[in-house]
Amino acid sequence: MHIPFDNSYKDLPSQMYTALPPTPVKDPKIIATNPDLAQMLGIDPDDLNAPTALRYFAGNAIPDGADPLAQVYAGHQFGHWNPQLGDGRAILLGEVVGNDGLRRDIQLKGSGPTPYSRNGDGRAWLGPVMREYLVSEAMHALGIPTTRALAAVTTGEPVLREEILPGAIITRVAQSHIRVGTFQYFAARGDIVALKALTDHVIARHYPQAKGPADLLDQVIARYASLIAQWMGVGFIHGVMNTDNVSVAGETIDYGPCAFMDVYHPHTVFSAIDQQGRYAYANQPAIGTWNMAQFATALVPLMPDQDQAIEAFTATINQMPDMFEQAWLSVFAAKIGIEHPTHEDRALIGDLLGLMAQDGADFTNTFANLNSSAAQDQFTDRVAFAAWQERWEQRKSPDTAQIMTAANPKIIPRNHRVEEIITAGRDGDFAPFEAMLDAVSHPFAALTDDTAPYARPPRDDERVTRTFCGT
Repeated sequence: MHIPFDNSYKDLPSQMYTALPPTPVKDPKIIATNPDLAQMLGIDPDDLNAPTALRYFAGNAIPDGADPLAQVYAGHQFGHWNPQLGDGRAILLGEVVGNDGLRRDIQLKGSGPTPYSRNGDGRAWLGPVMREYLVSEAMHALGIPTTRALAAVTTGEPVLREEILPGAIITRVAQSHIRVGTFQYFAARGDIVALKALTDHVIARHYPQAKGPADLLDQVIARYASLIAQWMGVGFIHGVMNTDNVSVAGETIDYGPCAFMDVYHPHTVFSAIDQQGRYAYANQPAIGTWNMAQFATALVPLMPDQDQAIEAFTATINQMPDMFEQAWLSVFAAKIGIEHPTHEDRALIGDLLGLMAQDGADFTNTFANLNSSAAQDQFTDRVAFAAWQERWEQRKSPDTAQIMTAANPKIIPRNHRVEEIITAGRDGDFAPFEAMLDAVSHPFAALTDDTAPYARPPRDDERVTRTFCGT
């Protein structure tokens, strides 16, 4: 198996990482591989079935051209500063330039302890690996910027959490794994040399039009505002929007206690560690702005006049809510079939969401069926919904149905189905995983007898109200 590595992060100052190999495992076995992604990366899809591929994905062998390392970073975790975090259970094998011209990292997650493991075992158990594989590939199919999954393997070794669980490793692909927390780490230490090198690297890699830190901030904010609006449009709740989980490339990263809403309510929280609802669905835009303020703060030391930079960066951050609002309006207007929204459409969308919250409507199915008679089944107050429909009819256009079909998925990775495939996987049955992966990879397709069950909301006894981080 040949991987066409072209590594650049290793050329940055050595204090930005620790070079070390993954820790081998006892008896790895393939769960899944991603031939389409492999081909885009310049890897022969047929090679994914080679014995060497299994050894690479398990961390039992190092591919030619790889430069394995663990990245260091810091971050605010639930608003509290942690001066050193880092890849505690991940090893960056290296980078490839894909057939589309984009540079991407290939990383093993769950590959053993590193100097940043903070007394952890550096491993992942099977459940979070299956969840991340499914959800990240679903997000890609939904058209939302995201890390992706190239492969997943079981390790043949147990992992101790609250109980003994089967171990696994996911091979994750991202435009980079550089985070807001990476910038914070060097800014907090006053390491201007490393901070400048990191900034130059990110500009060259992700934002080549940026002329310096101020332009970089502008462009990262624009991507991040758009990303969060897209999350909101599919009812996605990241669950742990700490600054160490914010990619400066503008991709969704670190699928820990993430979840998609079934019943719509703006204050929905799934993450078991989010006791105060800091990262609730409706709080994500405000937290995104807060995270970008921390990014701006980390860039200030690079500016020649720091007082002037603080004033300018503050003005930039204060513009983010309006940027998000514009992105949100575009996303949700498309969901009700409006291509060119006006200010009045904000109230129309808001009133629909208010009815959905009041009546406990299913988020995905309401929008997927909004243009049919089935929509009324989501509402207990049908009179109020009918009144809303009358207002909506006045805004519909000949291409409304086409716009809505492209904007509203029929299938998302519903939490109860994810739990079902994890349970089956623990028993060694990965057929449900494969079937669900195929379904969520085609979220906008017409439902069939095989895929319709994935659009069904959970029964009361199937509801998942809490999700957990893999550590």
